Amino acid sequence: MGHFIIVGILVVVMAILTYVGLDAAGVATQMHPIEASLQSVSIDWLWNWEIMAISFLFALIVVPMAYSMIVFRRKKGDPSEGEHFEGNTTLEIVWTVIPLFAVLALAYMGSYSLGETRRVDPNAIVIKVKAQQFAWTFEYPEYGIVSNELHLPVDQQVVLKMESADVIHSFWVPEFRVKQDIVPGPLTDYRITPILVGDYKVRCAELCGASHAYMENNVIVDTKADYDAWIAEQRAIALANQTPEGQGKLLTVKNGCIGCHSVDGAKMTGPTWLGLFGSNAELADGTTVVSDEAYITESILDPKAKEVAGFSPTTMPPYTLSEVEIANIIAYLKTLK
Repeated sequence: MGHFIIVGILVVVMAILTYVGLDAAGVATQMHPIEASLQSVSIDWLWNWEIMAISFLFALIVVPMAYSMIVFRRKKGDPSEGEHFEGNTTLEIVWTVIPLFAVLALAYMGSYSLGETRRVDPNAIVIKVKAQQFAWTFEYPEYGIVSNELHLPVDQQVVLKMESADVIHSFWVPEFRVKQDIVPGPLTDYRITPILVGDYKVRCAELCGASHAYMENNVIVDTKADYDAWIAEQRAIALANQTPEGQGKLLTVKNGCIGCHSVDGAKMTGPTWLGLFGSNAELADGTTVVSDEAYITESILDPKAKEVAGFSPTTMPPYTLSEVEIANIIAYLKTLK
């Protein structure tokens, strides 16, 4: 019995030291970014309990093994055989029942955390999210706003209705903890309740193509007053953008064009739009073409018809746009000088 007491004390001590060591190394809590959503609190709580369970199981294996190797090792000059055991029914029942209850307890904790993560607020704000290579687009249907930044009010649940235009993407804001894949075809719901005002980044966490690493957009959690002010500002901009140029700019945001084309000359996976209209474009076959209405229209409808040198083979998908929409986009490109 004395050995069991000693081993039990050593297991407890080792488990505590292991957890403290993991916590000091950042594995338990500090390795995570800040908790910026209500869901992250529940997820981190479950993670912390799992680290404690892992620390205890590690001690429960290592301590008896090390203790037995030291205390019950064969003594020098002792040729006798060790005591023979046929089994211990009580011990077998104990190490079956206790792990069973432990598994059930962890299952309950996991179910509780999942329930808290997916809890539905009937007053949640609805925002549509479109993912495509290699950009995110956010639409606020209640206000008629389309943006490449995601603004969220603090302490208010938001449900993102997400869809993919091409391949599998994955919506991930590390500070929110919850990560959700977006599969082409069906709409995917993502519920989150921000609790900390600040600026964050949404990243695609599913390899989706050559520029996957650059598929990130700003996520801003505002106070209620700042959120309302941003909505009012964006509504005013939307009303002002009723011109062909404004409608064209809105189309480029809504269709994710800015994920590959810059408007300031920056190098991206597609040619920059700055100074594009009217310029001479060198093609992959060595010829040159003027970037006029006909060429831009053809490039939108059939991107592979005339590939620009240095940007082939192109990954741009063909778009189905009306003549008016294409004309509006060209009107917008004319303003980028």
